[in-house]
Amino acid sequence: MNNKTFFITGGGTGGHIYPAITVAEELLKNESTEKIYYIGNPNNLEFSIVKDKNYTFLPVISSGMPRKIGFPLIKWAIQMFHAFIKCCSYIRKYKPDIIFGTGGYVSAPVLMAGIVMKVPFVMHDCDANPGLVTRELAPYAKSVSVAFEEAKTKLHTAHCIVNGNPIRHEFAILTKEQARKNLGLENKLTLCIMGGSQGAKTINDASVQILKKLTQESNLQVIFQTGKKNYDEVVNELKNIYPEYEKCSNLIVRPYFDDMVTVLKASDIAITRAGSLSISELCASAIAPIFVPYPYAAADHQRKNAKNIVAQDAGLYIEDSDVTPETLLELIKSLADNPEKLDNIQKSSLSLAKFDGTQNIVKQILEN
Repeated sequence: MNNKTFFITGGGTGGHIYPAITVAEELLKNESTEKIYYIGNPNNLEFSIVKDKNYTFLPVISSGMPRKIGFPLIKWAIQMFHAFIKCCSYIRKYKPDIIFGTGGYVSAPVLMAGIVMKVPFVMHDCDANPGLVTRELAPYAKSVSVAFEEAKTKLHTAHCIVNGNPIRHEFAILTKEQARKNLGLENKLTLCIMGGSQGAKTINDASVQILKKLTQESNLQVIFQTGKKNYDEVVNELKNIYPEYEKCSNLIVRPYFDDMVTVLKASDIAITRAGSLSISELCASAIAPIFVPYPYAAADHQRKNAKNIVAQDAGLYIEDSDVTPETLLELIKSLADNPEKLDNIQKSSLSLAKFDGTQNIVKQILEN
C-alpha cells in the first residue's frame, strides 16, 4: 500500500473548520497516511485549532469576496492570486496525492491550485444550499460529499454522495446520563441555549429574561453558552434580573464550551442557530431543536438548513425578528410541558443522524 500525503483545507467559520479537522483526525488513523498538511488563514480560527494537532499548518492569506465592484474587489483579486501562487508552491514542494476541502473562501485558492497542478481533490459541503466555492468547483472535483440530499440537485457533477457531516466519534458513545454527570447536573430535563461559538445577541437578550422562570418555576436545567464577546453583557443583565443565579444548581452560564459533545449529549432541547454542522451534532444527540436562523447568513443557508429539518418533523422554527422572551418561553414550554411531542421530535431528530459520516467521507477520499 502506497503511503499518501494529504492537503486538508477549510476555514473562516466552525462549519468549515471542524468537518475538515474531523476528517483529518480520521485520516491520521489510516495506515496509508504518510503526512497531512492543513492549509488555512493564520489569522483565522483554524490556526488556533490546528496548531496543537499532529499535522503541519501551511499559511495562506485569503478573505471573502466583496459583493460590490470597486477597489476592495481589485484588492481581493490580487490577494487571491497571491494565495493561489502560494498554494501552487506548496503543491510543488510537498507533492500531495489528494486535496480535501470543505468549501469557503479559504479553500478556494488551494482547490484552484489543485486544478492547475493536476492534483485530484474531493470536496465536502455542509449545507442544504451549497456554497459558491462548492458550486463553482464541483465539476472539477474527483467527487463531492454533501450533508443533505437536497444539495445534490444544486451541483453540476455526477460524482456526488450524501454522507451527512463528519462528526466526532464521542457522539456515538457518550450517554446522556454520563454527560449530565460530567457537568455536575441532575438526570432531568435539560435545555441548551447557544448561538454558535460567537454567540447570538437576539437569542441572548431574550433568554436572559426568562432564565429565572425556566430554572425556578419550570425546574428545567439550563446550559447557556453566551459567546465570548457577549458574556459580560449577559452576566451584568442576569445579575440585575436574577442576582442569586450563581447559586442555582439548575443553571450553567459560560462564554464558551470547549467540549460541546458533553453539552449537547446532556441536553433534551436546544435554542440554536442553524449552521449545518450544529444540526448534525444536534441530531446525533437526539435533541429537539428550536431553530433561530441567522438572517444574514451567506445565500440564506441557515434558513434553508432549518426548514429542511423542520419539514422532517425534527425541530421547531422561529425567525430572528420574532424572538422575544415571551415567544421563546412559549416554544420551550410547548416541548417541556408535552412529553409526547418532545419525544416524537427527538426521535425524528435522531433518525436523521449519520454516525458513519466521517468514515464514509474518508473512504471516498481514499478511493480517489
